[in-house]
Amino acid sequence: MQAVRFHSYGGNEVLTLETIKEPTPGPLEVVVKVAGTSFNPLDAAIRTGILREFMPVELPFTPGVDVAGTVTALGEHVTGWNIGDAVIAYLSPPANGAAAEYAAVPAALLASAPKTVPLADAAALPAVGLTAHQALFEHLDLQAGERILINGAGGGVGGYAVQLANRAGASVTATASPRSTERVRSYGPDRIIDHTERAVTEALAGERFDKVLQLVRSTPEETAALAALTADGGVFASATTPGPQDLGRGVRMEQVYVRSDAKRLTDLVTLVDAGELRIDVAERLPLDALAAVHDRAFAGGLLGKTVLIP
Repeated sequence: MQAVRFHSYGGNEVLTLETIKEPTPGPLEVVVKVAGTSFNPLDAAIRTGILREFMPVELPFTPGVDVAGTVTALGEHVTGWNIGDAVIAYLSPPANGAAAEYAAVPAALLASAPKTVPLADAAALPAVGLTAHQALFEHLDLQAGERILINGAGGGVGGYAVQLANRAGASVTATASPRSTERVRSYGPDRIIDHTERAVTEALAGERFDKVLQLVRSTPEETAALAALTADGGVFASATTPGPQDLGRGVRMEQVYVRSDAKRLTDLVTLVDAGELRIDVAERLPLDALAAVHDRAFAGGLLGKTVLIP
């Protein structure tokens, strides 16, 4: 089979499309014929090696933390799944990813794929959908009627965060650039701030929010300024640059690290099939375009979720 791998940490040039042996399932694993994977910044961070202390991988390594596809083989002791099942999963590093024609996946990570979207497009849900849900409801403990600022609503996590926060009955202020404003508006926020016109902290000077979610990589100083928009006794959570350790005023600081959660992923799939959560895919590209996608992501050239199709 063909797979994208890297044999050493480095720039996007270390990603190569290779012919390797098709995986066989170990105990409690299944093999999935990959319909699609998607690009996530986490894939690039692993490839550069900046996470090697916290998230070491065995080289050569196949990136692609998201997978959508069809079960083709069952390992020993696997129950609840059958050959032919359409599934999705978030593949927790250091396990090999899904930028390949086939992937071995722990059965415990699987959720049934949504039935209302093309199977490849479902690869745009697991990592970012779980990150958004865990940030909002585990770290921020978002409640109906609260005011939340979502900084970076035009990104993959941000799109789901706006939808889920709106569905939860919160008052949502979202930041976006002109290229993503219309898409973000379709998610139903109460207000959109164009961060290209002036700094978010300047545009919202004098305002405070019960909850603030930071999804944009920034300097510690910029993150601290954003965190200062949190109301007394509120919560600031970041999935990128950590906030200050102690902001005072009773503000709780949270750092978001996504984890696999098949039950929660199943809940998100239910919302998708009910028409209450939308999966948006900006582009669909062949697997051999992955290195170029990593390069474009570094340059800020991706307009949304990109799905790679073997």
